Amino acid sequence: MIKVLNRLRLKRRGLMSEKSRRKHSEHEWLNKLGDSLTLGGISYVVFAIVLGTLIFGVTADRGTVLSSWGAVFLGEVTLIAGVIHFYINHPRSFSRNGRIVLIFGLMFIHLILVRIIFGFVEGDTFGKGGERFGFLLCPLAFAPFSVSILLGRAQALFVTVMCSIWGSLLVGIELAVPLLTTNLIVGFVCVLLTDSVRKRSGLVRAGFIVGLIMLIFGLLFGFVTGSAPGEGSMDWKMFAVGCVVAVLGGVVTVSVVGAILPFIETLFRITTDISWIELADLNHPLLRKMTIEAPGTYHHSLIVANLAEAAAESIGANAIKCRVCSYFHDIGKLHKPEYFIENISNGNNPHDELTPTMSALVIIAHVKEGVDMALKKRLNSQIVDVIEQHHGNSMISFFYHRAIEQQNEVRERVERGEANEDDIPEVSEKNFRYPGPLPQFKESGIISIADAVESASRTLQKPTPGKINQLVDEIINSRILDGQLKDCDLTLREITVMSESFKSTLRSMFHNRITYPKDETEIESNGSRKGRDKTKSGANGNGSSNKSTEPVSDSNSHAS
Repeated sequence: MIKVLNRLRLKRRGLMSEKSRRKHSEHEWLNKLGDSLTLGGISYVVFAIVLGTLIFGVTADRGTVLSSWGAVFLGEVTLIAGVIHFYINHPRSFSRNGRIVLIFGLMFIHLILVRIIFGFVEGDTFGKGGERFGFLLCPLAFAPFSVSILLGRAQALFVTVMCSIWGSLLVGIELAVPLLTTNLIVGFVCVLLTDSVRKRSGLVRAGFIVGLIMLIFGLLFGFVTGSAPGEGSMDWKMFAVGCVVAVLGGVVTVSVVGAILPFIETLFRITTDISWIELADLNHPLLRKMTIEAPGTYHHSLIVANLAEAAAESIGANAIKCRVCSYFHDIGKLHKPEYFIENISNGNNPHDELTPTMSALVIIAHVKEGVDMALKKRLNSQIVDVIEQHHGNSMISFFYHRAIEQQNEVRERVERGEANEDDIPEVSEKNFRYPGPLPQFKESGIISIADAVESASRTLQKPTPGKINQLVDEIINSRILDGQLKDCDLTLREITVMSESFKSTLRSMFHNRITYPKDETEIESNGSRKGRDKTKSGANGNGSSNKSTEPVSDSNSHAS
């Protein structure tokens, strides 16, 4: 309440704008829930209870080797082993309750679907041998494919192994080995197919491949024809039905995954590569506005996107994420585009009329303005993070040094008796630094460096490979020494590889063009022909020669 009253008082005095910027912040209680060890422990206990209930409720024949309680014990032991493996190999996901709920939740939805399907076909609906259709209809690709798209291959492999083991405990002894084997193969294939699924339309193709694998293993184990190969006559009717069921089951499973992905992404704040590709559309209103009002910034953003994408690919980071975030990282410059050097075309620099401190404030404000615009347009939260972090708390050195120079000039005037000591301006380093935070993830750190490299490369006169290499090394070293990269998990090896990528991309941008010499014979011929054309036609009767006489223009020579 007090803050509101203070804002109103300042507005009446003209000391505060009517506009209030949006801030990118999360609710503290959500952060506490996400990091709570107690909640994480409760989640694992709930998963253990659900798993035990599913296994114990199996009514199928388990044989003499394993009783119901023995199966439950085996399931709980594998759960404990899985949790330990999860803690060792995926510590980040282990420490985030949201990821725990997502991964184990998808696994148990997978198991529940398997249990429901086999429980349904074991009834009187399908008659004797209904387990054949149960095997072919099982959504074995559900959890592996979902986790692979959402969180990556490594965690998908973990999910595949765990679902295969637990799934084999939910069926009778005759189906345990076929289901275990098929689930493993289908899960591994889903992990391999993830990279090829770049659009939602690719999900159907992936589902078709999964369906073919289900069909192959259905034939191998005799679930399509009613008998294994070589053990009986072919039932062509059963074969046709089995083929349709197997392929259709794979397509439906993967299609359902594609349908629920947007909801999962929104709920757990995850952006898949499919969504990043959809966000890479340059027809976004903010980008279209940038092409008109800030064309220099737009071109700068495209170059940064190329630099960041290539660097991300070189170290195995998310390249398409870097590209999309680079497009939007400077949208805050739309607020006052004329105050940024890349948009100044008439030679009139508005900073000449401002103090260095005021100029720094205008430049720094583009980060806050960018966050405000991004939140208003409901851009992806990770894009907002990059906008907020891409400058870290780095210094605007140009205006800082100018302020120091002005301070020294006033001091000299004071020494000469031409000014008072009160006229000496105060220069504080913090007034020339961005508010931060520092880049918090690899892609943000990559874009931060790419942004600095692209801006600095514009200052090179007659760029050579040596100058480019020196520039990139100086920028990266200064970022490291200033502590700008300490929070984004970039290793020294990755930074070295990124450096080589930046150098290579810049060298390709600034490569020398070939100067095409003009043919003197053609020029002379052309000139003399023009003289003759004034009085009479050429030798061939139409004023032209068999040989082209038009010289290559400069525009053509620079087109490549």
